[in-house]
Amino acid sequence: MTRSVLAIIDVRPAHTAMMTERYDLHRLDQIEDKSAFFDEMGNKITAVVTSARFGLPAEVMDRLPNLEVITSFGVGYDLIDLDACQARGIRVSTTPDVLTDDVADTAIMLMHATLRQLVHGDDWARSRKWAENGPMAMTRSVRGKKLGIVGLGRIGQEIALRAAPSGVEIGYFGRSRKAVDYAFFESLIELADWADILMLSCPGGDATKGIIDAQVLSALGSNGFLINVARGSVVDEPTLIAALQRKVIAGAGLDVFYNEPKIDPAFAGLDNVILYPHAASGTVETRDAMGQLVVDNLNAWDDRGELITPIV
Repeated sequence: MTRSVLAIIDVRPAHTAMMTERYDLHRLDQIEDKSAFFDEMGNKITAVVTSARFGLPAEVMDRLPNLEVITSFGVGYDLIDLDACQARGIRVSTTPDVLTDDVADTAIMLMHATLRQLVHGDDWARSRKWAENGPMAMTRSVRGKKLGIVGLGRIGQEIALRAAPSGVEIGYFGRSRKAVDYAFFESLIELADWADILMLSCPGGDATKGIIDAQVLSALGSNGFLINVARGSVVDEPTLIAALQRKVIAGAGLDVFYNEPKIDPAFAGLDNVILYPHAASGTVETRDAMGQLVVDNLNAWDDRGELITPIV
């Protein structure tokens, strides 16, 4: 019997096509009368395909009484209620590892671009300010700085490996001490006070919501920089904007935002922040690998009742 699958969005056209060939696939983003759809098909859907950005809203999950599995595109799962999934026996998978390298590369890119003011320098050359006004103002070197990493999981460790050749001293804060040579800090405040650059690579969700607050930014200080490739929810965003406006910290490089893609317009008026549109994993190669892993997880569940990369 062909499995009925609900796709919250089109993760990748080629991979959606693969699933369409094998399954009775329904695209929620293309269904106009969603209530009528759930009335007719809700009890037939046994699998959901989604992404870290969209998750699975509780009102949708509630309309799927026979849901068995959720396969998600991305590593974040803060928009999927894992407790509810466990209570109902619903299995969940994400796409770890295949995006680790690109996200870590982007973190390093943002770190150098922020301290060396790459975007400002591009404008200085492109707009003829260089020719008309002379050299742009000097920037800050990464070499010799203290890099504090918040969350030393897969991505955090790859960031550390890439950062070391830039001549930084590395410390970290997280839920547990790792078997590494980097300095471990017992509290986030202590790490921020020690660091020149605070790098965020921790999970999202309630446990980390707003942990980068006024106290942390104050501890980071007026010569400190914040880099975020984690989740927008990790940062108290209005406080960060105020800190950038008032030069409480020197600058920031951000790949993620609280209300993306409709980010706070105040960011556009700041000259000490580099904005990147949640595209750390946004290469053709990595997104293809993520899409394939979504398909592989779904097929593994259909074939054997197991997942390749389960989190629940």
